[in-house]
Amino acid sequence: MKIKTTFFCQNCGAQYAKWQGQCNSCKEWNTIAEEIIQKAEKASWKPDDNSSKKAAKPLRVNEIDSSAEVRLDTRDGELNRVLGGGIVPGSMILLGGEPGIGKSTLLLQISLRLPYKTLYVSGEESQKQIKMRAERITSQEDNCYILTETKTQNIFRQIQEIEPDVVIIDSIQTLHTDYIESAAGSISQIRECTAELIKFAKETGTPVILIGHITKDGNIAGPKILEHMVDTVLQFEGDRNHVYRILRSLKNRFGSTAELGIYEMQGSGLREVANPSEILISHHEENLSGTAIAATLEGMRPLMIEIQALVSTAVYGTPQRSTTGYNAKRLNMILAVLEKRAGFRLGMKDVFLNITGGISVDDPAIDLAVVAAILSSNEDIPVEKDCCFAGEVGLSGEIRPVNRVDQRILEAEKLGFASIFVSKYNKITVKNTLIKVRLVSRIEDVAAALFG
Repeated sequence: MKIKTTFFCQNCGAQYAKWQGQCNSCKEWNTIAEEIIQKAEKASWKPDDNSSKKAAKPLRVNEIDSSAEVRLDTRDGELNRVLGGGIVPGSMILLGGEPGIGKSTLLLQISLRLPYKTLYVSGEESQKQIKMRAERITSQEDNCYILTETKTQNIFRQIQEIEPDVVIIDSIQTLHTDYIESAAGSISQIRECTAELIKFAKETGTPVILIGHITKDGNIAGPKILEHMVDTVLQFEGDRNHVYRILRSLKNRFGSTAELGIYEMQGSGLREVANPSEILISHHEENLSGTAIAATLEGMRPLMIEIQALVSTAVYGTPQRSTTGYNAKRLNMILAVLEKRAGFRLGMKDVFLNITGGISVDDPAIDLAVVAAILSSNEDIPVEKDCCFAGEVGLSGEIRPVNRVDQRILEAEKLGFASIFVSKYNKITVKNTLIKVRLVSRIEDVAAALFG
């Protein structure tokens, strides 16, 4: 067969017949590189695939089998929640994250705990390295097979012999196939290897979990089509200098993308954090000004997070506005509302805002806690430690209702809070609660109740 070459953009994966300086799709310069492609006449995940598969037939909607798909329990409550209840047979899951964040540790730990026959394929580490890591992880099973291989044809040959229930690939950027004559990690190799794995997963009903590298911008390396091809895209994030990791879903065809999983990195592996509020609330005995507790939701899970604010006089004439884990534009809006509607003079003061625990929150229900923390720091009067907040602040200074307020109230009561501030326009259905629900309608009501 004649060797063919084509040109791919290394940033977005666009294909061109000849080289050019700028990519027409992503507008990046000097990202187009030549790659050799030479496809065989027949590319299949099964080397001796000569079976005649019946062609699919169109069915009416009421003729399609609607029975619930049986999911595989991973024995990991956080991962089950993020996936929507477990692993769907035949699904393709892509896990991305920073180098050294713990992607391989997480999947090796899960593969050792699974009650199913699992094949862990590594193209980055030797079997001895994986064995050393596995010895640190407790509760091991004898169902995990370790294979160090990067050629897809050899991997599928071992899959036919072992017949695993789950396949884990670490990582997709290290695989290469004979049907494409280009280096491992290139655009065409990633696309072809993923296509072969998807065909294998869909035909056999075996779930495949891929580990993917990410670029310096935080996006998964390789063509963007990689994320479109798979069923689920998970992001494993956190600071390597801290012990906590967050697992969130960016795309999920079988569940919600609003769920969140939290882990703690320990010497024996990753520990599931069942109660995230234990890491998101500081434990200090003295009352400090500038802190307030907000009742928020991540997916179906209620969280109590601590908002920290620091308000000081601007030294250089131009006030600074800095946020960590919170939208800076929303902070500017809240400061304008406090200045215009409530009469607090914050225009010539520096305002710094931080959400503890290293997470980012988009829930508008934490607006009321942000207001309380800013006013507490400005007046240098601490907010009571057993008080929390759940309310959205409008442009006219009113406290707007938030969704699922009953779940927030019950979570605050379970964690021992004595009172919670919510909008008086919320419809509260829970009865006989020990926590005191304080109804407010405007920012002035909150300021009067907290600081007199």
